[in-house]
Parts: sequence; C-alpha cells; structure tokens
Amino acid sequence: RLLSNTHTDEEGLLGTPSTKQEKPHGESSNSELTPLTTERPSSIRAAKTNGDRITPFAQRVNKFTQHYVLNADNVASLPSKDEVETSEDELIRRIPPSQKCTLQVQRSKPEPGCRFMYDRMEDRFNYLEDRIGRSARLFSATGLYGQPADATLASEENMFAVGMVICDGEGRLNEKSILLQGSVEHSRGQRVRLDLKDINQFSLFSGQVVGIEGHNPSGHCFVASKLIDSIPVSVDDQLPCAKKQAVDHEGHQNSNTLSRVLSSVIAAGPFTTTDNLLFEPLQELLSYACRKQPQLLILMGPFIDSDHPEIKKGTSDQSFHDIFHFEILRKLQDFTQYLGHNVRVILVPSVRDAHHDAVFPQPAFDSHLPEDITQQITCLSNPSLFSSNEIQFGCCTVDILKQLSGDEISRKPPGGKAADRIGRLATHIVKQQSYYPLYPPAAGVPMDFSLAKEALEIPSAPDVLLLPSDLAPSVKVLSVNEDTEEHKRFICVNPGRLSKGIGGGTFVELYYNEDTEKTKAFIMRI
Repeated sequence: RLLSNTHTDEEGLLGTPSTKQEKPHGESSNSELTPLTTERPSSIRAAKTNGDRITPFAQRVNKFTQHYVLNADNVASLPSKDEVETSEDELIRRIPPSQKCTLQVQRSKPEPGCRFMYDRMEDRFNYLEDRIGRSARLFSATGLYGQPADATLASEENMFAVGMVICDGEGRLNEKSILLQGSVEHSRGQRVRLDLKDINQFSLFSGQVVGIEGHNPSGHCFVASKLIDSIPVSVDDQLPCAKKQAVDHEGHQNSNTLSRVLSSVIAAGPFTTTDNLLFEPLQELLSYACRKQPQLLILMGPFIDSDHPEIKKGTSDQSFHDIFHFEILRKLQDFTQYLGHNVRVILVPSVRDAHHDAVFPQPAFDSHLPEDITQQITCLSNPSLFSSNEIQFGCCTVDILKQLSGDEISRKPPGGKAADRIGRLATHIVKQQSYYPLYPPAAGVPMDFSLAKEALEIPSAPDVLLLPSDLAPSVKVLSVNEDTEEHKRFICVNPGRLSKGIGGGTFVELYYNEDTEKTKAFIMRI
C-alpha cells in the first residue's frame, strides 16, 4: 500500500517532525517502558508540527513512493494511491499479521564480549592460508580439475593451480600488476605473475581465490588459458535451508513455514539526518511499518553513526548508549507492543556505530532488552546468517560492494553486452563464499583476522543476501554456477541509506513467495 503525499490521519502519520523528540535524552536509562495502548505510541508515529521547528526532512517531497519494483509484471493487484484508504494490498493480505514467522539464527559470530584488538601476523597468515587451502580442496573434490600444482615451477605442460589474486604494488589492481599467490602446501606460499592475454572475459580483485589452467614456460610468468572464479560448494553445505527444521525462539517447530512465504521491511542506517539527532527517518519508517504490518523488520546499522557531525563534535550531553536506548530501543519496543507478539525485529550493527565495538567481524549488540520483548527483538552479529520461515538470509553491513567496485578490474568479450556491474560485484560474495573476500581490507575496515575465519564464511548462497551500500539502492535476482548442478538463484538487496544528508533516503519492502520468480520487492523513498 503506497501512501499519498497528502495523506494524514488523526494519528499524524505524515506530519512535520517536532523537537519534542529530543526530550527523552534527559530521562534516565532506567525509565519505565512505554505501556501498551490501543493508540499508536508517539515514538512510532510521525510527529505533528509544534510551530517551533520545521526540519528539511519534514519538507521532503515524494515521500513513500516507489523507486523500483522487482517483478513488476506480477504486481497488478497493488492499489493506486487513491485506493490506499479503502483497499488492502493483496500481497500483504495473503500473510495475516497474526501469523508469526520463525527465526533460526544459523551463524552469529563472534560472541558479545569477545576479545579483539589482538590481531597477530600469525592470524593474518592463517586466515589467508586457510582460504586458499580450503578452496584447493574443494576444487580437487569435484574431480574436474585434478590435483592443484605449483604454478611457480617452469613447465611447458598444461597444469591446474589454485591461488589468491594479489596486486604487486600499493595502487589499484591492473592487468600488468596481477600476481597469483599459492598455498604453503602446493607452492610454499610463493607468488607468480599472471598473463591473461588468452582470457577473453574475466572479473578480478585483490584477495580473490581462483582456479586457473595454463602453463609457465619461463618459471616467471603463468600464461592462463582458463580461469574459474567460483569456488565449488562443499557436499556438506549443499543441503538447502528449506530442508532444515525451522523453530521459533521458544524451540517449537512451526508448521506455518512450509510455504516459504514472508513479508519484511528492510532498512539500513544512518537513521537520522545530519542536521540533528531527532531520528525522524526511523520514526517515519516505523509509522509506515505499523500500517504495512510486516512479519519481519530488519534494521542494519549504523544506528549511532560515528560520522554524524553532532556525534563527532560531542554536542550531545547524553552518552551514545543512552541515545541508542531512547531513540532506537524505546521506539522499537513501542513498535512491537503496538503490533503485538507476532512481529519480529532484527538488529545488525555496523563498524560505524559509535556505541559499539569497532571491529570486523563484529559481535551483536549487548542490548539488555526487557524480558517481555526479547522474543521479538533479536540482535545479530555483523556479518550474520539466519533463516525465517525457512528462507535463508545473509547480511553484512560493511560496504563491500563499494569497496569491490573500487578495486575490481574486468574484461568482456569483443562485441559482448555491457554487464550488470553491481550484480557482478554481488555474485563475487557468493562465488568466493566469503562476506569479505577483499584483501588487503579497505581503509576504515577494522579487520581482526583472529575472528574472521568462521565468521566471514558463506557455505552456500542464501535465498536473500543483504548488502547495504552507499551505491545506488537495488534489488536484483542473481545466479551463480549456471552451467552446473550447483546452480542457485538468489536475491541481493541493497536498501540504500534511510537518510542521506539532511534529506530522506530509501528502504525496501520484500515479500518473499517460495522462489525468486514470485517474489515482490519495492525500493521505497522514505
């Protein structure tokens, strides 16, 4: 259901934000929580004008309009703006708000309170060696390529090698600077220059693990004839999430998930504009979600953005934890109380969260939630892997898409069509079976390699991959391993940022319906 730009109601759904929202900062962090009422709490409705202040965000245009629709041909049943008041969205009607979705956390590492800032050179070496060695074993297990050989040895015979793409300098990767680093087991960790003149199509970046066929006539340069950039899936990891038993937090099997249908709203921070700490975009999002009544609300950081001007200046007289408590958790508590026990909320942190551990991989928030909502609000690590109604989600809030975009080089066949670059970047994540395959890490990413081995691994493609980015928001159906038995289609979602500067940004409504062809998704302007 889309909202009219002129729509208002007795609850002030699209009114002008007020400065009254700064008032909770002065309360104690142990204040009583807002009781459940039949009216929508003020913290999740758009505040009305009090005449004291009108923010630029409140004066935005095109609020709650569609920016993009996935599978638009199948959305004929959506009502027009004029019908919003009298008709129900058929997509939402199929999923009654009283139906509770399951939630199964499959991976949330590291644990809160973990030890970090103890990253040794040995940890870095072990992480890289494990990635190359594991990939070599998976290539060998397929029986299609033979045993990996040492690419640094001179030989006129064709051979197969597995290694990591490395740049031989400090700058960006280019065709003249590509090196292949092998594992200690197969090549003593040595590097050799790669010649890709015979490869008519490739897409490479620093840290990418590849299988490569060719020969090394001189011992100094490996001339490639074939390049495989997709790591085979382990047999143990091919069991889809749909085959696993879905349980709720109380440990009960839920039979309602057999249809693999789920309604969700997905948004990524910042959740407040750069000119204040009123968190108006978050309040508008929750007000919108109250009408849509999704089963699952996924919010990804930053929540208390360390890049926010007022956070940098330290102008607030409240601690970052208090701001998080009152402006985020209090609003979410009101939201869950208003919609009842059947809505779930997931919170995923960002390395830009000023009130949380600045390390990647990043533990979940230690939120100390009240007992009555701990079954509804779940804090996960960054990155994380979870399933809801047997639909598997993978999530990483580090902007890996933007960072890969700045490092990747590619070549397309002569006369070939222009490729979908954003889609190609997203498939690298799945093909490399890692949430962060880039090495060395981009500036600003506080990578701790002692925590990375298990936390960053993606055993197989999830049904939905959440990769919030500063790049243009997108929802794409992507495929990997099209010509093999491991072929998998998945949906990659970049919801964009809920706020951009002093204005509004975007978020995503996702209605997953058994598979990618029936799934509907809407990129919405806040």
